[in-house]
Amino acid sequence: MGSARSDRISPLAVKRLSLYLRCLEELAQQDQTTVSSRQLAKALGLTDAQVRKDLAYFGQFGRPGVGYAVQDTVTRLRVIFGTQKDWEVAVVGVGSIGRALLGFKGFGQRGFRLAAAFDKDPAKIGRKIGGVLVQSAGELAATVRKKRIRLTVLAVPAQAAQEVAEALCRAGVKGILNFAPVRLNVPDDVAVVPVDLGSLLQQLSYFVTAAQAGNQTHPGVRRDLT
Repeated sequence: MGSARSDRISPLAVKRLSLYLRCLEELAQQDQTTVSSRQLAKALGLTDAQVRKDLAYFGQFGRPGVGYAVQDTVTRLRVIFGTQKDWEVAVVGVGSIGRALLGFKGFGQRGFRLAAAFDKDPAKIGRKIGGVLVQSAGELAATVRKKRIRLTVLAVPAQAAQEVAEALCRAGVKGILNFAPVRLNVPDDVAVVPVDLGSLLQQLSYFVTAAQAGNQTHPGVRRDLT
């Protein structure tokens, strides 16, 4: 199977791998048994050379002239991502973003189970959202340790984000999806993936504006993947 050379994998390559997996899962649902690198590349707006290069980081995938076995590649990519098992996830901050995430039903299909939610607002504590009980922020550390939660979604105001992140790290969290518009200072063994919706909209606005001005023929929905 080959081992992951994680020290040489860029964040953009990881992002592309997640899209390969999503595309392959859709093909598996359609009972398609094989797919070529060219077909994957076309579906995602990439080149077939890029697809082959990304997958080659993790060993030999596919066979020349045959392509990739869809279900086998799905299985291998899930192992690479660690989603062949379920991850318990906590949501910290039950504002508009937190509530929307708790109500989203697609996480389970990807190997993630929303196991806990926390907020400091007394009006929210004790309520269930998406089947998850909202607990007091004071229960965060004990619950994270008890449930062995390693992944969290941080959806608190910017001024509270660093303090909450530090509490999560002390409790044993190893990955934070950060919706707060601030850079977090965390230990080296804790991964942070920022989600800045304002910046994403700025990028989208740029592509649309550039296309309208005639600077490019198409904004390119996959421009961020290369």
